[in-house]
Amino acid sequence: VLNKPAGVTSTMSDPHADRTLAEFVADRQERLFHVGRLDTDTEGLLLLSNDGTLSHRLMHPSYEISKTYVAIVDGEVERWVPRRLRRGIELDDGLCQPAICRVINAREAETVAPQGVKPGTTAVEVIIREGRNRQVRRMTAAVGHPTLRLIRAAIGPHTLEGLAPGDWAD
Repeated sequence: VLNKPAGVTSTMSDPHADRTLAEFVADRQERLFHVGRLDTDTEGLLLLSNDGTLSHRLMHPSYEISKTYVAIVDGEVERWVPRRLRRGIELDDGLCQPAICRVINAREAETVAPQGVKPGTTAVEVIIREGRNRQVRRMTAAVGHPTLRLIRAAIGPHTLEGLAPGDWAD
């Protein structure tokens, strides 16, 4: 489990990237690969593994493993927004499965986003079972609240608990 900082590309090698995952696992003997991806700007939980079967089960949508995100979004979120996300959002690549969504307070958000929630923004917890490209960012934008900061807090039972950005645990 790695708490991926923003600015790190989810690959082991990329000549065009400033930072890659390789810098975090350079001292490991076994060959590790990332389970799923986070875009360069997204922070948070990323699993690294040498077990292809486990990786497939964690990321393939048919296994319905939940992925929990905290999105700091622009603006004050009205009551209808979480309800709309719970029904499913139509994106350019089709209808998303319904998400579990709720507005969270600044104290809850600080557990994964220590810089806190700034005035004019709202923290929203979004739990999805799919993993489309930039899905949470596209979902919040579709309801009029672009994501300013995104942190994946959990994949199934795996959480960021006790991990600072850049830290990892077995």
